Amino acid sequence: MKRNWLGFGVLTIGAIGAMLPVGASAQCSVNGSPDNCGVPASVSMTAGRVVRLEMSTGSTTLTAPTPADFDAGFNSTTGPTLTVSANAAWTLQIRAANPTWTATNTSPGAPARVNKPAADLLWSIVSSGVFTPLSSVDASLVTGPATASSATTLYFRTLYDWTADTPGSYDLAIVLTLTSP
Repeated sequence: MKRNWLGFGVLTIGAIGAMLPVGASAQCSVNGSPDNCGVPASVSMTAGRVVRLEMSTGSTTLTAPTPADFDAGFNSTTGPTLTVSANAAWTLQIRAANPTWTATNTSPGAPARVNKPAADLLWSIVSSGVFTPLSSVDASLVTGPATASSATTLYFRTLYDWTADTPGSYDLAIVLTLTSP
């Protein structure tokens, strides 16, 4: 019984739709007072996922190593602040663009280390927290729910070795990827 009633409703709507003038969606006319009339209307939209990543700086100059840093095996640098805005849950990932640093010679007779691994740069979102070696595979940096502004500071720790890290100028490109699954 319920199925027949639904079928009838669909047929009735189809018959009314067939009686409307082509191209007309609503009409209004006035005869006398008042001199206005209203026509119901509607609007619709589709809001997709929107995410934004802002960085306080596009590059970070790592702290130059001192003899004490070589003895300790590392030094630390505060990196950029990353601010995420998203209208849905999101994930920010980090990876090295290449498995090794780009090395440029700066001292005659002492070539720069061309095979310094990306893993010699460690990252964390807490200055005194656990640091993770950077790799060329995405790693989850931070995740969150929909937010107007979620800021995270990135901290770096650079590893040094007296015998391996020769004088030179070293660069490493980092890729940050913001997704909303």
